[in-house]
Parts: sequence; structure tokens; C-alpha cells
Amino acid sequence: MPGFVGLNNIKQNDYLNVVVHALAHVAPLRNYFMLENLSQRPELAQRFSILARKLWNPHAFKSHVSPHELLQEISLRSSKRFTLTNQSDPVDFLSWFLNNLHLSLGGSKTKPGTSIVQKVFQGRLKVESQAITARADASDRLRFEEAAEIKTDIVRFMMLTLDLPPKPIFKDEQDKNIIPQVPLTTILTKYDGLHSQELLGHRKRYRLLFPLPPFLTFHIKRFSQNKFVSERNPTIVTFPTRSLDMSPYVEPSPGQASGEPIWYDLVANITHESVTTTSGKKEGEMRSVYKVQLCNKASGEWVQIQDLFVEEVARELLFTSESYLQIWERRREGKGKGKRAQEDVRMG
Repeated sequence: MPGFVGLNNIKQNDYLNVVVHALAHVAPLRNYFMLENLSQRPELAQRFSILARKLWNPHAFKSHVSPHELLQEISLRSSKRFTLTNQSDPVDFLSWFLNNLHLSLGGSKTKPGTSIVQKVFQGRLKVESQAITARADASDRLRFEEAAEIKTDIVRFMMLTLDLPPKPIFKDEQDKNIIPQVPLTTILTKYDGLHSQELLGHRKRYRLLFPLPPFLTFHIKRFSQNKFVSERNPTIVTFPTRSLDMSPYVEPSPGQASGEPIWYDLVANITHESVTTTSGKKEGEMRSVYKVQLCNKASGEWVQIQDLFVEEVARELLFTSESYLQIWERRREGKGKGKRAQEDVRMG
């Protein structure tokens, strides 16, 4: 099927494959790179354009595509930060790739909305920050107090990071670790402007600003690094595939009717899996495997792609994997209202 074609994993480039597939299903971005003449643009934009056309070519005679030419340019342009021989983090790669695509298309470093990349993904966020100070009282005990002044900043984002609750340290009666579940709407409360987080001596609150971008990218933060070791949080995140209402996390605006929902539908879900190496020098070591789940809008079915392996996956089973990166598309006004939207909410 055009758009659902395997990509070669030359050695350790599965992190790139899943990101390329996800971006190739963001319709306005895909259409731009397939239809625009980019012959005068830098090599990075040209090679991504060629790869997108190969993925969506209805007359292809091979069931797979090689990203080798794009990989070569990425390795060169990133000073070998991203290569085909070393596995990188898809989140790090996506951030780098979007910023460099933006610049390759003539986008400005300071002026927002100057390329198709920012027009598709960039939104605004209100950040309230309040300092926390420690003072000793009469009994020489430390008391933590909030500074009276609240500093407010407006920042722009291309990706929203969602924090998982700490993983449990207890085991169940079968002496197995409990894998907890949390709804996506629960970890999204980070952006409702009410819940605060303490960070480097400051209490911070976040709120999304209207209008939201056409596409939202969520990074579900699974890895944390301390002084000794890198830890992975295996918490399962449950989510609907359609009709995610983002209005509770958006600052009310004169341009938005009060209480009116802002619907988003899932386009791509990148998952992480830890597996044990069974052969070679690193036998017995844990390694990461990344897969991407994509919606076939023509049929409403979902397809999972892991390098060259392409298979259908049941919509009800999507959340059983460790979601790591998600791309959601804002539903156009008037689309899916009424009975269809109510059915989606019930199914979600």
C-alpha cells in the first residue's frame, strides 16, 4: 500500500525509520514535500522529499524503500550525531530533524511561522514561574515559602513533554512487577494551568494558548537519568484514537467559544520496547526496539511498521505498547460533529 512501505534498517537506524514514517503521514507536510519544487533548497530538504515520494509512490515495484541517501545527509549535517551504526533516541532525532528542515526551507530562527514545519507543529505556551525560598523560623526549622511575585512567559513549542507517574517499587503476589496504567488525559493535566511542578527552586504552571497548532506532538517521557543509571518507566498510557478533547488545557480566548471542544485524532503512535539480545557480542544485553503505528484513513484500520515488517494491528490494542511519541491532528470545524463524534467518545 502506498504510504505503508517498509524501510530498510541498515544497521541501527530504526529510530529514523519510525520518525520518517510518522512525518510522512502528516498530510500538509507530506503534500508540501511531494508537490513543491525544492531543487534550489539544501540537500536535506531534497532527500526527504525524494524519500516521501518513494513511500507514497503508487507504481512502486518493490515492497520496501531504503533511507540510505537521507541518512548520509543527516549524518553529515549533524556532525555524525545521528548515524546508521548507532541507535539514537527518536525524540532527540525528531527535534533536530524538524528544526533543520525548517532552516532548509528558508525558515527564520527568530520569526515564527516562516516555514511549513512551524505552521504545522508550532504552538504557544504560557509558563508561570514562582520562586520557592527557604527560611529558618524561631525554632531553627526550615520553612519553604513561595515568593509573592509570579513571572509569566510566553514560549513557543514544537513538542509537548508528558511526565509519567513514578513507577511502583512493589511486586504482586506472583512476585512480578506491577505494570501500572494511566490515561493520557491524566498526564495532560500538566498543561491545565492548575497543577504545578517544582523545578530548580521554582514552582511552574503551564497552559496552552489558543489557537492550537494543526498537529500536536506528544513526547511521553519514559527515560530518566540520575548520577548512577538510566531508568525506564514502563507505565502503559491508555488513549482514544479519535476525539481527544484538548479544550481543558487551553487558556480561554475571545476567539474561542466557552466550553467548545477542540477535537484531535491520532495520526501516528511510535512505541518503545526493550528486548534481550540473543546473539553476538552483546548477547544478554537489553536493547531498544522502535515501531510506528499509523492510521490508514482510507479504511480506518491501523498498520504497524517495524523496519521491513508491515502488519495490521487492532485499534483496541494500540495502547498496550509503550507509547513514546504521538502525533495528533486537529479536526477541522464541522467535521465529525454530532452522532459520529459521540460514538467516537464512547469507543474511546
